[in-house]
Amino acid sequence: MLDEFAQTLAGWEWDVALLQEVPPWWPPLLAQAAGAQWRSRLTSRNLGLWLRREVSSRNPDLLKANGGGCNAILVRGSVLEHRTARLCWRPERRFSHGVRLADGSWVVNVHTSTHHEAWARRDAEKAVAYAQRWAAGAPLLFGGDVNLRGKPELPGLRRVGGNHVDHLYSEGRPALRVEVLERGSLSDHAPVRVTL
Repeated sequence: MLDEFAQTLAGWEWDVALLQEVPPWWPPLLAQAAGAQWRSRLTSRNLGLWLRREVSSRNPDLLKANGGGCNAILVRGSVLEHRTARLCWRPERRFSHGVRLADGSWVVNVHTSTHHEAWARRDAEKAVAYAQRWAAGAPLLFGGDVNLRGKPELPGLRRVGGNHVDHLYSEGRPALRVEVLERGSLSDHAPVRVTL
């Protein structure tokens, strides 16, 4: 499955890719296949990671998201800085992380808590506050699995596109194009590509 995922991701046109709940050993391999740099942050479900990796490497559908989790940012270009911030410990450990690109802009990736909209909103608003602090007025792209349905608003940001619970926001720039890409059996979330 890793090879198919890497080939598909490498074949799409993009400058920055935000990934959530990928196995922790995937980001360097995906980045290599796509000709990108990578930064990641472990999230939840990583206790006994060596055993989870053994099981998931043989049959990824057996453990699914319980195979170990991390969020990753892949960049076809230079990464000047990487920052992370813990959003919560419970019900699962959640982090936001971001990178500063060569042009000074920031891209921040998040996967918020599931099951309760109040938890997701709490995590998203904390992540936005960190993102705005890191960007300090520079251009900002914020997004990921926000776990909020519809077209949710977040403080100080403009929603530029999304699908189901996955959303992308900017500090004000509108999207030139928004596409939902075909994923096949590679993920339970359809990838969203936004051109700013």
